[in-house]
Amino acid sequence: MNLDAIKKKLESMQKTTNGGSSNNSSNVKRFKPTVGKQTVRVVPFKYNKEFPFTEMRFYYGIGSRKVIASPLNWGEKDPIAEFAKQLRGTNDKENWRLAKKLDPKTRIYAPVIVRGEESEGVQLWEFGKEIYEAFLQMAADEEVGDFTDIMSGRDIKLVTVGPEATGTQYNKTTIAPSMKTSALSEDSKLIEKWLEEQENPLDLYKPLPFDTIKQALQEWLNPEDEAEEEVEEEEVEETVAPSKSNYSLSTKPAAKKSKADAFDDLFEDDDDLPF
Repeated sequence: MNLDAIKKKLESMQKTTNGGSSNNSSNVKRFKPTVGKQTVRVVPFKYNKEFPFTEMRFYYGIGSRKVIASPLNWGEKDPIAEFAKQLRGTNDKENWRLAKKLDPKTRIYAPVIVRGEESEGVQLWEFGKEIYEAFLQMAADEEVGDFTDIMSGRDIKLVTVGPEATGTQYNKTTIAPSMKTSALSEDSKLIEKWLEEQENPLDLYKPLPFDTIKQALQEWLNPEDEAEEEVEEEEVEETVAPSKSNYSLSTKPAAKKSKADAFDDLFEDDDDLPF
């Protein structure tokens, strides 16, 4: 690992205040801690030798889609991020609150070998910022350093407690480095295999088209529009008899525009978005 890069990342995280469609293959091996104690070893990342962690941003519950991987993960334009940026460019508190709701959630991925499950090969562990910061602090500690080193790194001890201990519906995992340094494996060929046979988290998802994400955002901002359309369709079915002749339907008076209704105006010219 590049320990200088680790320290810079840790500093940037500490300065930050709290404020895609899946292309997931069933063949991808994922690690999820279970209640109790486990031990893992973070493996040097094939796709970035100096940094074993991959940060990805996701939106949850936007429109009819449960999860949307932000196109920013691949350096592409993100209509949700741009809309939030526009909202923050105003002096309106309501807009700022809405922008905060639209902030993506960061998830981190690391390639690991689970001790006792070495035959499974490298697995991807997905976790949040708390564990991520603990890893960065660990690497920045001169007494620990590069815990991914294949010859003199350290295993990572995990302790996971369940909902009865957390008081929530979720488990909670804490991590600590092993006191002793050790080799990733005594088998050099096995090490070579683990270093080569890894999944890139960015390949597990694919960015949705810009317009598809924009439509999901519109649905989330104005759910009443979709409900009104459904009601109007039902009324048409009940009151209009089938006919081969042309006919027109009356429309409802235009409702007063909400702040969210200005959404389309922000995207009249997508090519001008500052990315």
